[in-house]
Amino acid sequence: MILELGYLLYLGISIGMTIWVARTLSRNGEIFLMKCFGQDEQLARSTNHLLVVGFYLVNIGFIALRMDLWNEQRAVTAMIPYIAAKIGLSALVLGGMHFFNMAMISRYGRTVAGWAHGQQAAARMAPPQLPPQA
Repeated sequence: MILELGYLLYLGISIGMTIWVARTLSRNGEIFLMKCFGQDEQLARSTNHLLVVGFYLVNIGFIALRMDLWNEQRAVTAMIPYIAAKIGLSALVLGGMHFFNMAMISRYGRTVAGWAHGQQAAARMAPPQLPPQA
């Protein structure tokens, strides 16, 4: 019974923290993405949404994997420090991933925006497609 309580605490805190962080990053990250993508609002919103989905998938997957690695004896005898260590490691790994993503977007954002605008310009300049002849 105590071990199950530990699982519930870990899942509740970890998933709650995941939702809060994802919402915060989404809300505040769009401004950063707009600057990085040369004020391209559509590209910034699309990228923001993809990053949030990826964040949820990676975070929930990591949380689930950490469930398998529980030391039942430690979890029962020292539940609070054990759960705190698991949540702390998850937060550190995901924070590191976040800063890596920010660095890559900051470095390559304008390149992606230029590529996206180049694709749009090429599509506008292409001759219209003729319907196939029967």
